[in-house]
Amino acid sequence: MIFIASQLQKFFRAFRIWIILLGLLFYLWFDSKKWSYLKGYTTKKREKRTTSRAKWITKEFINLGSAFIKLGQLLSARADVIPSVWVNELTTLQDRVPPFAFEKVDEILTTQLGSSYKKIISIDKNPIGSASLAQVHKARLINGKNVIFKVQRPDIEKFFRLDLDVMNQVAKVVQRIKSLSRGNDWIGIAKESRRVLLRELDFRIEAQYAARFKQQFIDDSDILIPSVFWDLSTSKVLCLEYLPGIKINDIKSLKSNDIDTSSIAKIGATSYLKQLVNYGFFHADPHPGNLAVSKSGSLIYYDFGMMGFVSERIRGRLNSMIKAAALRDVSGLVKELQIAGLIEENIEIGPVRRLIRIMLNEALTPPFDSQIIEKLSGDISELAYGKPFRIPIELIFVFRALSTFEGVGRYLDPEFNLIAIAKPFLLPLMTSKKPDSNDLFNELGRQVTEIGSKAVGLPKRLDENLERLEQGDLQLQVRMGESDRQLRRMINAQQTLGNSVLLGSLAISSALLASNSKPYLFFIPLIPGFPIALNWITLQFKMRNENRLDNFQGRGGSR
Repeated sequence: MIFIASQLQKFFRAFRIWIILLGLLFYLWFDSKKWSYLKGYTTKKREKRTTSRAKWITKEFINLGSAFIKLGQLLSARADVIPSVWVNELTTLQDRVPPFAFEKVDEILTTQLGSSYKKIISIDKNPIGSASLAQVHKARLINGKNVIFKVQRPDIEKFFRLDLDVMNQVAKVVQRIKSLSRGNDWIGIAKESRRVLLRELDFRIEAQYAARFKQQFIDDSDILIPSVFWDLSTSKVLCLEYLPGIKINDIKSLKSNDIDTSSIAKIGATSYLKQLVNYGFFHADPHPGNLAVSKSGSLIYYDFGMMGFVSERIRGRLNSMIKAAALRDVSGLVKELQIAGLIEENIEIGPVRRLIRIMLNEALTPPFDSQIIEKLSGDISELAYGKPFRIPIELIFVFRALSTFEGVGRYLDPEFNLIAIAKPFLLPLMTSKKPDSNDLFNELGRQVTEIGSKAVGLPKRLDENLERLEQGDLQLQVRMGESDRQLRRMINAQQTLGNSVLLGSLAISSALLASNSKPYLFFIPLIPGFPIALNWITLQFKMRNENRLDNFQGRGGSR
């Protein structure tokens, strides 16, 4: 009986998630059509409708629970992907998540800490923060130290795992849609997300992250990280040093305390570049709720549940990519991207090379745009959808963190320019005025070996091609770019028409069942209609994105 109840719970949960997802995609499509606005389209009407959609999805994320609140927090950091109205609404998920009762907090602390609970003299009943996974209470210990307790929400792991199972089911369905699965391993992404989110539920891991992060800035007075109280921390309770500060987006309070906001922006940007370039371990969620400023002008980091890693392999490849980009060596940069696995194999490299050339012109042509990180991350998002690019999860966190902090930096200082601050960090990677003699000889040896191998192999390749020509096996392949694009459009249009017919038939079937003696059977035709509707909406976005890419290439070719 318990098993049946569990399966029904999963079914209705999945049904609810699919309904919200399809509703969101429909709203996005519907709102983009000018004929959908009564008495004519105006910018003011569009903004009003966008605000109502943002409020709706924010409310739905809260109703769905912690896993989707985390998704909302992720989206709120992507001002380059979603409208600013959506960002403003989803940001409320970081500060105004409803708290749970203090009696439950006290019960969890008593159970988790055991005899160590006696070390707590007092604890505030009102939380100083309430997030999707936990809430935070200030307390005072027997030794006189002020601390905070991060207490995990009760029974969250059960519902979290259920949502992750549903997300995995969604990934399997999406993976079967060829237009979406091409170049994307959605099942692998779902498994990776599951691994990351389940690790975030274990506060012992977060304690280790906090301690490691503090060690990186132990000698930097401009950066403050709270210490961990290990004897008062468990898998569901985290005890940290209490470090009060002014929220980083509270400009009025910062200025009233004579704190230079532009200096704080520079301190934050420098600390981030150190994390990425020097340490390879960085704070992956730097939204304003996780950043504060002490009265002495130091930057305080909070919440270490979501941290990012940059492997030595990726860091080495990034160095080579930066050098190629600085030299505007498009071919060299494409080669480095291929070696790093960022470009799919067996694809036509010509269009990719042209797009990268355009991106280099945008990024490296003075005067530098202060919003270049945001612009480039938007271009990457556009190209990654259905295109031959693959972005590793660790680099996605890097782009997200940089894009988020650049937004914070511009809020603190309108003249903030991350590229200018990054110059001292990137210059050693872009130039080698005093190369090591061994590195120089190794590079020369590599180039000589490469040229020699090509020269030795050239006669053999010529001989093979001549033999194929004599035997009539040599074929000439001509790529008709425009014809291929027109053919893809025709195929997409045909698939859209077929999906429309199927959806209409299923809708009629559902209506007939609803009017029958057993109206509760109306949802049966809707179940196969979900993936079909998703595929239909996906095709609409795909055709629109292809038109945008054509226009983008046209602008690049006209320069």
